Amino acid sequence: MSTRMRLMKELMKAPKKPKPQLREAAKKTSWNILRGDTVQVIGKHPENGKQGVVKRVNRKTDRVVVEGVNMRPRRIKGDPERGIKGLTVQREQAVHYSKVNLVDPVTGLPTRVTRKILESGEKVRVAKRSGAVIPRPEILSIRKRPVNATVTESCTLDAAAW
Repeated sequence: MSTRMRLMKELMKAPKKPKPQLREAAKKTSWNILRGDTVQVIGKHPENGKQGVVKRVNRKTDRVVVEGVNMRPRRIKGDPERGIKGLTVQREQAVHYSKVNLVDPVTGLPTRVTRKILESGEKVRVAKRSGAVIPRPEILSIRKRPVNATVTESCTLDAAAW
């Protein structure tokens, strides 16, 4: 088959549809679970009932990584030149967003979440179980990736900026 024919075949193919779970994740506009929240695994999941702190939230795939939950073995490759042996370590795997609920700060049980605007104008998350306000985690005030503080020649000095 000529190169031109192959290219034409490629161009004529229908564009790939995103997977259904990715389409559903793209529909969401607001998330109730944030990094640093305490959550509990619910539903038909092997780790049902376990609680932990959210380490990472992947909004593209609708998944969260919870500390100490859904542990799976991961193989780390060795390097014989440097004398490092390969080993197997236990790491957390992502859990689907629908399989975890926030833990109510008053009762310590899983709860659904609603949002309210206080008189001060602040938007807060409220637990449906007890009506208590769920505060934003402190870890969110710290940047996950620190700002590059190295000053180079290409950086604009404060005195030169107007």
